[in-house]
Amino acid sequence: MNKERYQRGLEKLKEIDPEAIKRLHEDFKDIAPDLARYTIEFPFGDIYSRPGLDLKTRELINIAALTALGYALPQLKVHIHGALNVGCNREEIVEVILQMAVYAGFPAAHNAMYIAKEVFMERDRVSKEPF
Repeated sequence: MNKERYQRGLEKLKEIDPEAIKRLHEDFKDIAPDLARYTIEFPFGDIYSRPGLDLKTRELINIAALTALGYALPQLKVHIHGALNVGCNREEIVEVILQMAVYAGFPAAHNAMYIAKEVFMERDRVSKEPF
């Protein structure tokens, strides 16, 4: 394990979604713990840490790509949360998904919009819960 890459990846992921770190390790600890490490090292330690794009832009790109793929809905949900965490607003997310209807098709855009709606509702529910 490259500790520098891993640490850089952890720091970047904490900026986007600190809960994702726990979920990654928890989800794969019994079957493929290396997959969590690889996910932290390469995408977040190497790619997200590069100069040239801010996190907001990277998250909007991820939403577009995951919408276009059409089969990565759990990951799309994570990245919609991440986009909101780094300063994207709901309108930007909706517009990216709408744009993908042109290139990825209406079924992909519909599926992604359902996920966006689910995330927005979750966040509204949490913000209304008493502390």
